[in-house]
Amino acid sequence: MTPERWREMKNVLAGALERTPAERRAYLDQACADVSLRREVESLIAANEQGDTSFLEQHAIARCVLKTGSKLGPYEILSSIGAGGMGEVYRAKDTRLNRIVAIKVLPDHQASKPELRERFEREARAISSLNHPHICTLYDVGHQDGVDYLVMEYIEGETLAARLVRGPLPLSQVLKYAIEIADALGKAHRQGITHRDLKPGNIMLTKSGAKLLDFGLAKLRLQASPSVPISQVSTAAGAVTAPGMILGTLQYMAPEQVEGKAADARADIFSFGAVIYEMATGKKAFEGKSQASLIAAILEREPAPISSLQPLTPPALDRVVKTCLAKDPEDRWQNAQDLKRELGWIADGVSGAGGPASGSVGRNIAGPTGWIVATIVAVVAVALVVVSLLNKPNPAPRLQVSLAPPDNTSYSANSRFAISLDAKKIAFVADNSPTSQSLWIRSLDSTAAQSLAGTEGATNPFWSPDGNFVGFFADEELKTIGSDGGPVTTLAKALGIGGGTWGPDGTIVFQWGVDGGGLLSVSANGGPVSEVTRVDASRKESAHRWPFFLPDGRHLLFQVKLTNPSQDGSVNEVRVLDLLTRKQTVLLRSDSNAEYANGYLLRVQQGSLMAQPFDISTLTASGVPIPLAEQVSLTGVGVARFSASQSGSLTFEKYDNTTKLVMYSREGKEIEQVGSPKQFGEVSLSPDGTRVATMFSDPYGRSRAIWVFELARGTSSRVTVEGAGADCPIWNASGSELTYFAPAGGGGFYVQSPDELGSSVLVDSVPMSQPDSISPDGKQLAYAKFIAGKGPQIWIHDFAPEKSGTKDYPLLGTDSNELQAQFSADGRWLAYNSNETGREEVYVVPFPGSSHSVQISTSGGSQPRWRRDGREIYYIAPDGKMMAAAIQFDGRSLRAATPKVLFQTRIAGITRTPHEYDVTADGQKFLINSRPEQATQPITLYVNWTSALKK
Repeated sequence: MTPERWREMKNVLAGALERTPAERRAYLDQACADVSLRREVESLIAANEQGDTSFLEQHAIARCVLKTGSKLGPYEILSSIGAGGMGEVYRAKDTRLNRIVAIKVLPDHQASKPELRERFEREARAISSLNHPHICTLYDVGHQDGVDYLVMEYIEGETLAARLVRGPLPLSQVLKYAIEIADALGKAHRQGITHRDLKPGNIMLTKSGAKLLDFGLAKLRLQASPSVPISQVSTAAGAVTAPGMILGTLQYMAPEQVEGKAADARADIFSFGAVIYEMATGKKAFEGKSQASLIAAILEREPAPISSLQPLTPPALDRVVKTCLAKDPEDRWQNAQDLKRELGWIADGVSGAGGPASGSVGRNIAGPTGWIVATIVAVVAVALVVVSLLNKPNPAPRLQVSLAPPDNTSYSANSRFAISLDAKKIAFVADNSPTSQSLWIRSLDSTAAQSLAGTEGATNPFWSPDGNFVGFFADEELKTIGSDGGPVTTLAKALGIGGGTWGPDGTIVFQWGVDGGGLLSVSANGGPVSEVTRVDASRKESAHRWPFFLPDGRHLLFQVKLTNPSQDGSVNEVRVLDLLTRKQTVLLRSDSNAEYANGYLLRVQQGSLMAQPFDISTLTASGVPIPLAEQVSLTGVGVARFSASQSGSLTFEKYDNTTKLVMYSREGKEIEQVGSPKQFGEVSLSPDGTRVATMFSDPYGRSRAIWVFELARGTSSRVTVEGAGADCPIWNASGSELTYFAPAGGGGFYVQSPDELGSSVLVDSVPMSQPDSISPDGKQLAYAKFIAGKGPQIWIHDFAPEKSGTKDYPLLGTDSNELQAQFSADGRWLAYNSNETGREEVYVVPFPGSSHSVQISTSGGSQPRWRRDGREIYYIAPDGKMMAAAIQFDGRSLRAATPKVLFQTRIAGITRTPHEYDVTADGQKFLINSRPEQATQPITLYVNWTSALKK
């Protein structure tokens, strides 16, 4: 954790603790824009309420601030690390030996307190007497300018407490770290030192293993000599604990510590058992809503067996931990060395049986349906055994397992997921709220999933060939991260709408993200971006997307979006590209993207996941496609929700693509539903409010058409002909015509009567565009023009260019992304959406164009709509809330009041989509394209799927 992050967390925590529980939620909503920061703060609040006040103690006494560049003796301060058991810990340089060290300081105002100074000296005495690879090494002690300090080994890594925020550890890591900590404890105990504050916050996880820290509460074996000055601490020993005093962190205390009784090394073994329990389950062994209930749990109750939460746990580990947690010290392991040998025996057994390997770690997803999850995990264990048998002569059975999303999340409907090539892990994007989503990794030898910090807003992950890294898209950039977390690397600008793939030589091929864009490549190590393919409009190509490396690393499958649908309605073509010669070969027409695995080409056609034999040496498909699963989800950008490994495992997901057109009151009350649920898109109310124009498609996203609903009569009629692919309908001011976009002929704007099927007239050929609004006088059309490599920008189309002299021109001409323009009823203002501040916000600009804009939204917003009288603007907040901002005019100037929340929506799309809602002229009713409450389904893991094809 960086010093800035540490201080931010302290400040937010202090503010939260100053408020009542009822006030905290609103405060955290405002103070914590970062979801991971909020989780950390909430976990600290919960720990405080349960008696673990260690962080608060650190916060209260950490007042010594040493400036960068200052010196303590020969040690030059480089940066603050954070709070230790007491005082402040700094990263420093030993100028004599030219090495990096950690310095813990005790300021003068604390040194005057005997109990704090004695605790500081005790830590120095304890560490100085220990020399062990899994115990932090003490290099030096000193005193300068009223500050006592310890110089210790600088350890890079993260605390076990920080790691456990992401969930339990895989069994192999639990045993590895437990053995190392037990060995360290054994060394301390043999030296007569009891730690007395063993907890995850005092264990550091490094590349070389676990390190035991913070002996500030250590109890040393009593000796004849009394306490001595800090300059002599290497030979001194002592104890200042009064009889009956409770020291340590309540959550991990042994019963005898809780009762204030004398405690020996067996108290450490109890605490260690609680730590192992938490490593294995992600849950604390003892919990309570108050200190009293927590103490009662420690003294009277037994935690649930680890195997009840993690069914793959060896029974022997349950027995070891249960013995550690015995209430009576006589019933526990009597020394750490015996405990270490027992843990080693378990580890040897797991390794010898081919048990779970080290992999991704994460948060336990067991919840109210824990017994179901336990059953699923047991089946997954069988699945893993099956996978290991795939390469053996005897055929393994087929197996299907459902994988639910983590607790309080759902799989993102706007992102695909990916299984690693070795079938050990799945990368997916999960939504915590309408606008909070991040990248998660689930290891298939665990019930847990890990949320990777720094991946907020992630979409469309893909794996490196070795399974150690994941590529993804966020913040309009292509990024990578380690599969166990760590730093995020940014490689290139990219929206991520067209996906990416990682080749065996470290080349990543991706699409920038909008129609008109070809494929690009960049090294996973960084460097320049190169063009791989270029869209050929003369061949009716609209975009190249969803690349997929074949195993040879030379050839690439990719999808071509076409403007001319085939007879079956498919608008996508699957091709194979030779990266050496750049030759493209058409394989087939397909609804979806394609992947190769185990001798087959996989794709989705009319909702069915199909497998077709594919000869990788000749790059040809043959035979009849065989269906593997029905009703597999296919998104509007041509990607199906499936992913295959190269070792016989396949994942796919079914998805409910239907939405509902629902009319809501200004208070958010549902008034009526328009039509039956379908796959709706844009929504546009006629000026008189009697009709609504909308787009909806077939279940496979292929046949997009414009329909008009009569609200009073409840009837509907299709406006555009079958296969036209029309979308984004908007009314003119009189309600006599509809303007929309259709891809035919390369793409352009069409106008037609809403009462005559197929009476369209091409207005202008403008490929890759989205019509948004027509001026009240009918003379101008505001539309979003998508420019490859740059993004959408608002352009104006003049229906009478002979008068203006210009047919099409950009409104603002900025470098920002702009779209969703809306004319005011008098035509003098244009509301729109832009990311010029780095976040999507709603603005208003005078029309005709002006460089001066007024920001309407204050915390993000999109899809602006005007009230007919211009006195209010509505928009959708990032979390899906319907917002309203009052507007005042003063000549050619405009002022906006602070926006107010009207109600929470379930709108199907929020940003970068056409308007998916509209409002009546008086601002009292809202017609919204609403998603179902639960759209995503569990991911299905299909093991040894090829055996079904060979019968």
